[in-house]
Amino acid sequence: MRDDLIKISLLWQKQYGVAPNILSAVSEYDAAMMIGMPEDEYSDFMQDKTAVSKGSDFIFNNKRYQVKANRPSGKPGSKVTIVAKAKNYEWDYLIWILYNKEFQIKESWIWNQHDYKKEFDEKKRLSPSDYRRGKKLF
Repeated sequence: MRDDLIKISLLWQKQYGVAPNILSAVSEYDAAMMIGMPEDEYSDFMQDKTAVSKGSDFIFNNKRYQVKANRPSGKPGSKVTIVAKAKNYEWDYLIWILYNKEFQIKESWIWNQHDYKKEFDEKKRLSPSDYRRGKKLF
């Protein structure tokens, strides 16, 4: 299903210039799979969730996970230079994923909440190099 969603999004981008915003749905799924969460468990967990949830994106093995991701469109000027910063600390781990323009994972990094807060709480802007100081997942 993930691949079908991406295929449709990329076809839309080719036809209309801008891909539909599927990044958060795809990245949350990918992050859950990266840490070993069974797909059926992820599906069950997400059934009563909404697209806008404060705090964590999913829970696995009693740990709360927040996911941030970036994907360049491939158009001029779309290189990823700024990454999203967590706005709260209602999670145990943060996973950042960088995709290529076809939604293939190029790299991913994980931070525990304590280290993330210590490193970035006072910092206004984060870049990919900031997140790359965490523990590499992929």
